[in-house]
Amino acid sequence: MSTMKNYLLLTRPSFLLLVPVCVLAGVAASYYVTGEINVTHLVLASIGALLAHMSVNILNIYFDYRSGIDFNTERTPFSGGSPVLVSGLMDAKKALIFGLATMAAVFGIGIYFIVQYGWTVLPIGLGGLVIIYAYTPYITKVPVLTEVIGPGLGFGLMTLGTYFTQTGGYSAAGVYASVVVGLLVANLLLLNEFPDVEADRAGGRKHLPIIIGRRKTAVIYCLITAAAYAVLLTSVISGVVSWLALLGLATLPLGIKAMRGALKHNSDTQKLIPFLAVNVIVVQITPLLMGIGIIIDKAVS
Repeated sequence: MSTMKNYLLLTRPSFLLLVPVCVLAGVAASYYVTGEINVTHLVLASIGALLAHMSVNILNIYFDYRSGIDFNTERTPFSGGSPVLVSGLMDAKKALIFGLATMAAVFGIGIYFIVQYGWTVLPIGLGGLVIIYAYTPYITKVPVLTEVIGPGLGFGLMTLGTYFTQTGGYSAAGVYASVVVGLLVANLLLLNEFPDVEADRAGGRKHLPIIIGRRKTAVIYCLITAAAYAVLLTSVISGVVSWLALLGLATLPLGIKAMRGALKHNSDTQKLIPFLAVNVIVVQITPLLMGIGIIIDKAVS
């Protein structure tokens, strides 16, 4: 296997599809508020978001290799880590350097936006950098924070950061879009944790399926899914975003299907896998449709 392909695998490319969805949600909210899109800032924010996701994925693989977790996980298409380091395809130090280099590039883009907008953007950038580095070695070992402070807040900040880089400030539209994205992505990790319970427990992690069990966590998964749709609906009812944002509700039947699967098959990995796939679709398509609806309504109004 080529060295370049190994580096690519470290980034977990299939998971990087989350980035354009999160960026779209943020730019759609900003476009609804301002009626304009700063293309230069959109390109830079998109590159920064992509590098941030790449960095957290690479560092996750590195730290899971160091802790031994990836030697024991049951791999599925949606969970179980990466074989790049455990199979000896790449030296772990090279992976660490790669992860830190992408993180440094994110920092550089953040400096540009600080120059453009001042220090008010710092909480987003600093929060993102802390999550990138601290997620695997520290955050995953703190009860409940794994899902909320990890991908939930991280990808919510990605959406809010995109909004900020377009407008230079914060508003309810940006916050609502970020909360919808954050809840959905938190749920993506939450359900993907189910197959890894034993390996993660041995590695010192303390996420919800370990602490309270898969069955109770499945109920929480359902509540978070319902909350994401409720926030989307509330943002429209309150007039913060366009009514066409309700296009995001088109995934509700799939969301219900994923909830039923989680409740029924939470302890059977093989039977749960199809519902992991459905969950991925819900997480990807809901913000996508929400963003497209907002942009269409603003463009024709």
